[in-house]
Amino acid sequence: MAKKGKRKAAPGDVATNRQASYRYELLDKLEAGLQLQGSEVKSLRDGKVQLKDAYATVRDGEVWLMSMHIAPYPAASRENHDPERPRKLLLHRREIERLMGKTQERGLTLVPTRVYFKGRNAKVELALARGKDVRDKRRDIKAREQRREIERALRERY
Repeated sequence: MAKKGKRKAAPGDVATNRQASYRYELLDKLEAGLQLQGSEVKSLRDGKVQLKDAYATVRDGEVWLMSMHIAPYPAASRENHDPERPRKLLLHRREIERLMGKTQERGLTLVPTRVYFKGRNAKVELALARGKDVRDKRRDIKAREQRREIERALRERY
């Protein structure tokens, strides 16, 4: 019987968005810095972050990460942060302009796929993504099942 419980992120990752590859077709990835408050960094280091419904948007020449939930840090009682506040992403001007052009295409959106620390800086990996419809999801599930069956047959044979 399989173990139940919280699934661990990859080594070095604070959080991953495993639903992103199921919901979206990920086209292009890029790394962006996160502008955070002190209590957010402490909570991030504890792994208290959720990316499931998060997305990024370009407003007024800046990229903002929306609806990423960072739980309040218990020790920072008075100076705590709003868990769902929009957070500014730090990118170069030419990267922002390229994203502005891409996101104005029909059906493309920016989705965070993972949050991690690079040195002492918090980073987020953004993916330029196109939403999948039900047929695409079913096709992916079928292909994954076929790959598993082939691997099982090869293991049993050797």
